[in-house]
Amino acid sequence: MNPTTPVFSKNDSLKFFRTLNSRVNTYFKENNIEKTGNWKLHLKTVILFTVFLTPYFLILTLTSMPFWVFFLLSIVIGIGMAGIGMNVMHDGNHGAYSNKSWINKFMGGSIYILAGNVYNWQVQHNVLHHTYTNIHGHDEDLDAGRVIRFTKEAKWYSFHKFQHYYSFILYGLLTFNWSLTTDFKQMRGYLKRKLSYGEAKSPKILWTTLIITKVIYFSVWIAVPMVLGIVWWQVLIGFFVMHYTAGLILSIVFQLAHVVDETTNPVPNEDGEIENTWAIHQLYTTANFAPKNKIINWFTGGLNHQVEHHLFPNISHIHYGKIAEIVKETAKECNLPYHEFKTMRGAVVAHFKHLRDLGQQPQVA
Repeated sequence: MNPTTPVFSKNDSLKFFRTLNSRVNTYFKENNIEKTGNWKLHLKTVILFTVFLTPYFLILTLTSMPFWVFFLLSIVIGIGMAGIGMNVMHDGNHGAYSNKSWINKFMGGSIYILAGNVYNWQVQHNVLHHTYTNIHGHDEDLDAGRVIRFTKEAKWYSFHKFQHYYSFILYGLLTFNWSLTTDFKQMRGYLKRKLSYGEAKSPKILWTTLIITKVIYFSVWIAVPMVLGIVWWQVLIGFFVMHYTAGLILSIVFQLAHVVDETTNPVPNEDGEIENTWAIHQLYTTANFAPKNKIINWFTGGLNHQVEHHLFPNISHIHYGKIAEIVKETAKECNLPYHEFKTMRGAVVAHFKHLRDLGQQPQVA
């Protein structure tokens, strides 16, 4: 992590965000609707939890099922897990699921059954990623250690020449690593740096919460199935398959929005200042994909509308399709970029092409 925290320019001669914010607020007022979730999100929550939990209870009650059925059910659990993360947990931890704070906390707390931790996620995502989007050394979504090079500022190693091949395999380990090591490393680091989102909590409370929720998590997903008669190796395989499925989905969706050639990785100047204001910075560093695809819109929780999400993280994703035209038109009027891939396939191709380019040895001056 770079020692100097970037500062965004305050010189917005275009008055972009002021105009945009006014237009978006007008849209909600004229249509007399809340910026938070509605019945569509509530119904989606029921469906996704059904997809997530039904296979689990089938596995517990039908312990003599063929292994291939067990394997497929583990994949379905992973799909439900990713869906809850992108739709329910994500909106909840942004305060966008409901206009009632306790409901947001409850829905945001669903991350505990997905192997994560509320404190860590809010610091990494809400604070670091949303504030310092695509800035190397500050946005931890760009930090994959040495194994993957996501920016030109990251150190190059010879094995990066193959990263557009092996990265896809590693993407599936995202939530698996959450469950085992990432949460402990992040909490230690964030507390040391005194980072928080909202009201700061006691380190003792945070560590106690982390340990207790991890014990409960592994009890539910590993201990209980074994106690009920499922052989240990099958339980461990199912656990891994579930996580690998969820991790692959989440990683791909996350990367398509920021790690493509169209987006930029701004570097602070000598005074630590970023060239653009925060809002304009989001336009340069973020991209949408498949905005008209109803299935992707529904399942990804609007994360394919990342431009709108980064500009208005406290608005529920169910509204992004409607306000997208407002954002696009305002950006066009101000002669600002609005990155968008018409299809998910186009975004996937662009992402792995970008990884291939970043994997090439930098030219030595």
